[in-house]
Amino acid sequence: MVVGFNHNFRYRDRVFHIQTEDGGVRSPHITTLVYCGGTILASKKTSYADITRVSNLEQVVEDLMKEQHKEMLRRLRDGDFDDKIDAMIGGAGPASPSPAPGPAVEPEAKPAPKPEPRRPVTPVRTRPVASPARQPARTPQPPASAPVPEPTPAPKPKAPEPRPEPQKEPEVPALDDIILSYLVGDDDK
Repeated sequence: MVVGFNHNFRYRDRVFHIQTEDGGVRSPHITTLVYCGGTILASKKTSYADITRVSNLEQVVEDLMKEQHKEMLRRLRDGDFDDKIDAMIGGAGPASPSPAPGPAVEPEAKPAPKPEPRRPVTPVRTRPVASPARQPARTPQPPASAPVPEPTPAPKPKAPEPRPEPQKEPEVPALDDIILSYLVGDDDK
């Protein structure tokens, strides 16, 4: 018995989960379900009862499962379920479908935005501060008639250097798109 295939696929700003399972020789069916938020959007069940006696049954079933799984991915990508999706999220169905028993759909992680390049850190000079118990003795103040030197003005801070414009990296397709492209056989990407 082949275990199965599971993929999360982003389409129309939502995550859909496609799951394909083998029922085994006692229940020779391949079942593929398309979930959206825990609700089954579409399904396909194929019997292979007529071929259970072939010598390489596991390989044949695995190939059938892969093809059925890819077919449902293609149908979702090509918009075959758009009417059902619209009915589910567009007012005809519940606005936010309640999760049904079954595998939970994990939200896809979005790539973190690239941080802006940091400016170099310039060290700040500080004077050590003596603890109150160890304060040095006060220096005598000059007599009132002695000239007091004028304080020297602090140097003007340097204007910050302009940041170089970050160069845009070429857009790289998301891993889900690469996997889907491989699964559905799009060789042009």
